[in-house]
Amino acid sequence: MARFEHTVTVAALDRAWFEEAAGHVVDLFDASREQDGVILLPDGRPIHGLRLLKGRHLQSGAQYGESPEEKDEEGAPEVAVLREWRPSRAVEVESRVAEEGMSVRVGVRLREPRTPKALEVSLDGHNPKGGSLYRFSGRAKADLHAWWAALDRPSSAPPAARAPVIGKAVHRLGKARLTVTPRPAGDGTWRVSVVLSVRGRWLLRPVAAVGLLFARRPIERGLREGVDSAAEEWAEMLAELPSLHGAALRAEIADALTEPPEPVEPVASPGPPPKSL
Repeated sequence: MARFEHTVTVAALDRAWFEEAAGHVVDLFDASREQDGVILLPDGRPIHGLRLLKGRHLQSGAQYGESPEEKDEEGAPEVAVLREWRPSRAVEVESRVAEEGMSVRVGVRLREPRTPKALEVSLDGHNPKGGSLYRFSGRAKADLHAWWAALDRPSSAPPAARAPVIGKAVHRLGKARLTVTPRPAGDGTWRVSVVLSVRGRWLLRPVAAVGLLFARRPIERGLREGVDSAAEEWAEMLAELPSLHGAALRAEIADALTEPPEPVEPVASPGPPPKSL
């Protein structure tokens, strides 16, 4: 088994603000209604890019997709199926995506959504025309109560014994396990450690061990770059979050749900260098 680790320092997210925002999002959806496939917020404004395709709104089995103008280039809308809607207990959504010959099922379950307790994600993929080498699965769980508890410990205390975030992936050739553990840095920031463990399966373990000897540096580099990139995106996200509370925060979230995202301006090409005289 090979083990890789990388630690980054990131800005902290205020727990009270996060739970308040989550409660507003759930309440807005819970009070929404459907009219001719369009999902309307309590104030009558339509949620941008979301339509009811089949079933009854906020009932188990309801299917949701993108608005016609939001379809991909092939014209096939992405569809999500609501498996459970009980805001006081759990919300579960499942979606299926087919791309480049692969069929992927993604399931997301949020426990106690109004004050999120845990997030569970499942992933299963296969190529209908391929064999076992084209199958994979993954499971991840973020115990949010354990996450906040780990950050309530003194900065001098050792890290939590059990990682609040654990992910596992399985393929015929091997298994991977990813853990994420935070701890307070003492200056209002978080120190987040990410650990990746990889090993082969069954009789392929010796082969995988040899392969990891050659792949160790690329894997280390990939983990480091991936974690650093996620930290940068986290910082950008926090910088854009509104520092609002109460009715003002609810109104801001409602505006975000009903307004289309701002288009990303293309970066102009510098063009060829000027010719020398």
